Amino acid sequence: MSEILQRFYDAMRHKSADELADLYAEDGVHEFPFGRVPAYEGREAVRAGYTASWGASPAEVKDVELVELHHTTDPSVVVARHRTVVTVNGKEFTIPGLLIIQTRDGRITRTQDFMDATAIAAMRSAA
Repeated sequence: MSEILQRFYDAMRHKSADELADLYAEDGVHEFPFGRVPAYEGREAVRAGYTASWGASPAEVKDVELVELHHTTDPSVVVARHRTVVTVNGKEFTIPGLLIIQTRDGRITRTQDFMDATAIAAMRSAA
């Protein structure tokens, strides 16, 4: 697994917006192509967006399991399919996701973050 992806997953496990934002280039963008929220444009927007969303969520991340890792013909791009295991009020949920991460000089320049909206809705209803 690439180091940047490992650190991304560690930030998810810790629900640490600072750890996540520190992976991004100053002008990095984090997109949610399924329209869950508007894109976070810039490192500080990533930090603010995840501080708000993770801070407001009662979900506790138990694990992030890598399912598949794909290297593309562009060495700056990695595609990772994963499952995030969380608990909310003692009930466990598994949320499938897919990340497409592009880097430059060891920093994330663009992330496309695809999550299973049905699984997220079920988790939120348990809160």
